[in-house]
Amino acid sequence: MFVDCMYVSIKKEYETKEYAVYTILGYDANGMKDILGIWLNETESKYNWMQIFDELKGRGVEDVLFISMDGVSGLEEGAKAIFKNVIVQRCIVHLIRNSIKYVPTKNYKAFTAQLKKIYGAPSLKAAEAEFERFKQTWNEYPGAVEVWTRNWKHVEQLFNYGRAIRKVMYTTNAIESVNSSFRKVTKRGSFPNETALFKLLYLRVTELYKKWKNRLISNWAMVRNQIAINPEMQARITKYENT
Repeated sequence: MFVDCMYVSIKKEYETKEYAVYTILGYDANGMKDILGIWLNETESKYNWMQIFDELKGRGVEDVLFISMDGVSGLEEGAKAIFKNVIVQRCIVHLIRNSIKYVPTKNYKAFTAQLKKIYGAPSLKAAEAEFERFKQTWNEYPGAVEVWTRNWKHVEQLFNYGRAIRKVMYTTNAIESVNSSFRKVTKRGSFPNETALFKLLYLRVTELYKKWKNRLISNWAMVRNQIAINPEMQARITKYENT
């Protein structure tokens, strides 16, 4: 699952307010995309995400292998409280964005190139070696280094899985693409009410389903082969596949 929020303007009691639109995109066991729901709230918080995860479980989502997310505080704990065996992955792209805030613009290219050697390494041992070099190279920017030190477990856990799985789980680009599609139809101004917003988003979702129809996730066969190497995960996913 990929989770993310975007904000839209809605008129409420003679004033315009920003509301958080929560969206969850799922990849099922057969490599097909599905938007599991869209929710609306005044803010984004871990408590709202927990309620959403709880609702999904009540609707029949029995198991989730991975959740890819940005850095909402408490979201990881909230997800694991509902889906106890889920692996929660911080989006690497968001970590890059957070860390370059501490780096001069002229150094962006070199900084991000060295980061890519870490999360794109062929093994954990290689990633750890690159990380040590990274810390030495950029030690004059401790804020940037601290972002990665603090979140190292989210880099480290990537290497528990094959490259094809890592490519799927390490970024929230999939859900951000959905939100980008939503923004194209919501950017024109504020909505008169929640119903008007949901109707427009529903129409956009139907257009996305037409686009996705019968199209598997890229390289899904390799993803499944790499899941199959892990006996526990293979057992969890096999019973949900089409036979």
